[in-house]
Amino acid sequence: MGRFSLPEKTPDGLDSPVTAAAIKYMARAQVKIFALTNGRVGARWRVGAGFRKPVPTLLLEHRGRKSGRLFTTPLLYLRHNEDLVIVASQGGLPRNPQWHFNLIACPETRVHLKGRRDVAVTAHVASAEERCDLWPLLVDLYADFAKYQAWTEREIPVVVLSPR
Repeated sequence: MGRFSLPEKTPDGLDSPVTAAAIKYMARAQVKIFALTNGRVGARWRVGAGFRKPVPTLLLEHRGRKSGRLFTTPLLYLRHNEDLVIVASQGGLPRNPQWHFNLIACPETRVHLKGRRDVAVTAHVASAEERCDLWPLLVDLYADFAKYQAWTEREIPVVVLSPR
């Protein structure tokens, strides 16, 4: 396997309940630390492809489309002009993350960036043309996005957050 080869299938155990629970608890910890430090800690992702090339993270607020509860999820993002761009990759799992469905149902929301709380944004799923333009920039930002796309049959949605 060459240096830039992609695994042919999703790694075993990635979609296990244990992995899902571990990811949930790590995300909760990142949200708390990010919020407590106003992003001084937790504003860079240094895992996977981010180890050598850290990636900026934000906290995304989203309202549960069924429960009405407010959730906060840490996500990698790309700054593109005035917009912030996020990816509903869910590590290449076969289904989109819950936050994606929540944003479709309630696109008016807020994000927290390093040093900036409560940035009002409106979300929309990138059109096919937008995705085509943004996807290479996202893979350049975080090379593992290409792996995740190779692992799943779904087209991974790209979501654009525009300031209000």
